[in-house]
Amino acid sequence: MTIKLYCFGESGNAYKAALTLTLTGMEWEPVFVDFFNGETRTPEFRALNVMGEVPVMVDGDVTLSQSGMIQDYAASKTGKLGGRSANERRDILRWVLWDNHKLSGVAGMTRFLMNFMPEDKRPAEVIAFNQGRLQASYGVLNAALEGRDWLVGDAITIADVACCGYLFYPEPFGFDRKDWPNVDRWLDNIAATPGWKHPYDLMPGSPADRA
Repeated sequence: MTIKLYCFGESGNAYKAALTLTLTGMEWEPVFVDFFNGETRTPEFRALNVMGEVPVMVDGDVTLSQSGMIQDYAASKTGKLGGRSANERRDILRWVLWDNHKLSGVAGMTRFLMNFMPEDKRPAEVIAFNQGRLQASYGVLNAALEGRDWLVGDAITIADVACCGYLFYPEPFGFDRKDWPNVDRWLDNIAATPGWKHPYDLMPGSPADRA
């Protein structure tokens, strides 16, 4: 049975799930969620996910939300991207949790405020504060990748897919790859992985579609 992933192209969290499903070789199809017209706030969507968020994955009788949980499910079910030992698995989980709190959680909000909010409603002080937090997170990521191709072990894992979730998007939110050479090299490694696709090529929906 083909997995359904409820998603839209602008969502970095949905991208983590979509890219993980793709790189683990699972058969899946996207179900477009019209976030910008309020679909996640409808009773129908809340019946699917009470949290009112994408991504949501439906695999037969298994329904999961939250990108990290979907990533863990795909890695566990396929034996791919999940590390090669218990120690690696714990380290992967550490990075997934760090990303959710320190990187994607801040980057997603900052990118939304800077690009998708009406210009006259963009809170400059909040954006500046978040960008300061993001600079610290980019520094942590760049330092962790010094002399390394991947965050955990010697192959790509869901730790890498989680932490790259927002960093391939073209909209400005205070991230410039050339400022972080180890991150820049690592993103090239991810993009060179067989099966990799840009978020706007992997999922339906992009700013161009709404222009």
